[in-house]
Amino acid sequence: MFKHYVAILLIFVSTRALSQTYISLAPSLTNTAGTIADKSNITIELGQQWDVFSLGLDIGKTTLSKVTTKDTSNYLELRPSLNVFQQGNFTNTLTIGIGYVFGAKENLLTELTYGIEYAFTPKTHFNVFFGQYFYSGRVSASNATFLGLSVMVYFKPNNGGAIIKPSKK
Repeated sequence: MFKHYVAILLIFVSTRALSQTYISLAPSLTNTAGTIADKSNITIELGQQWDVFSLGLDIGKTTLSKVTTKDTSNYLELRPSLNVFQQGNFTNTLTIGIGYVFGAKENLLTELTYGIEYAFTPKTHFNVFFGQYFYSGRVSASNATFLGLSVMVYFKPNNGGAIIKPSKK
């Protein structure tokens, strides 16, 4: 049994040593009906990045409008991302996600997002992103397209890459 604990500890330490931690703040607007507050949402993500792949845990709100009844806008989401193409300081990102919207009738959340990330410094990156949220419940489903801007801060300099890199001439 002790060998299993040691093996798990070594796997955990090695993956942490080969990765870097980041935190991201991402406000966005959806194309749903309503006021600007109804259309606004915000997320905070904490995650790890391994070269071209990152995995984050995202907490957020599907709307920033005032709620007079039970708040059904809070969610938790797991978001794997892939850096697909990189040219200079720009990277094309692809993110999928699956999560749970607390207290909502359409409580299953899935996401597909594309982004253009700019490495402002090795520790600070900006990302213009667009995508779609899909909400699903027992008797209904809906979706919303969104556009946003995120700022990502790495705890140590980011030396990540991309799957596709242009060849040097």
